[in-house]
Amino acid sequence: MAASVWKGYLSFGLVSFPVRLFAAARPEAVHFHMLHKKDLSRIKEVWYCAEEDKPVDRADIVKGYEYSKGKYVVVEPEELKKISPPTARAMEILQFVRASDVDPIYFEHSYYVAPEEGVRKPYALLLRAMQETEYDAIAKVTMHGREHVVVIRPTPAGIVLHTMYYVAELHKSRETGTGDAQYSRKELDLAKKLIESLGAPFKPEQFHDQYRQNVERLVEEKQHGRKVTVEKPARVAPVVDILQALQRSLSSSSKTAKSGSTQVSKTQPAKKTAKKRPRHAA
Repeated sequence: MAASVWKGYLSFGLVSFPVRLFAAARPEAVHFHMLHKKDLSRIKEVWYCAEEDKPVDRADIVKGYEYSKGKYVVVEPEELKKISPPTARAMEILQFVRASDVDPIYFEHSYYVAPEEGVRKPYALLLRAMQETEYDAIAKVTMHGREHVVVIRPTPAGIVLHTMYYVAELHKSRETGTGDAQYSRKELDLAKKLIESLGAPFKPEQFHDQYRQNVERLVEEKQHGRKVTVEKPARVAPVVDILQALQRSLSSSSKTAKSGSTQVSKTQPAKKTAKKRPRHAA
């Protein structure tokens, strides 16, 4: 398991027990290095002082908050620790909610919640109680330089925690309403049939990052001096007749279902050749 990113106490009512948080996922992508075009040597990042026109050692760098143009207040790490709220050391469940009450648009990062050794009973009790009541929990925790509102939910593998965005952090939606759009009952019925024909249980292992696979294949082909293959671009044409497009889509979907195969299941992960980066906690 990945290194813990937070440790402290989880409390509900007067019950409190120590837990640790572990990153539940880490995005994977092909990473490139910045090189000097002339000799392909690595480019290094240099901290530079514009005022003195010279590089600065990391030990001489401090954190500053700009309170007005060109004016800063220096803040020391120890000062930040002193003002940390209680949630830096303890998560207290504030309320329980139905999962359907929390819009997934608020979800930010996911973490596994694990009990410390010797305190599995209260952890198991909370997990089972949440499973049987079908409630999720809302709490607050301070980590990574901010206090997060989190949703804690039970899963077959244990308790999972999701940090959430605050309301003020969500971008206001642009106009996404239907306006004065008009459609016929027949078009709606065909659209519903198309949705139902494509309905299937969600199997996350069927989906793969095609772009990443293409980049890895590109690197392998260039490494061995082979000709680089090019993906055919997708052809997307504007819909002229929605009813006709729906009928053709439904017909195509039916043929695919009868053949017992899907485009998703055909995609297989490419052989990895790029060097993996070490895992880091989110």
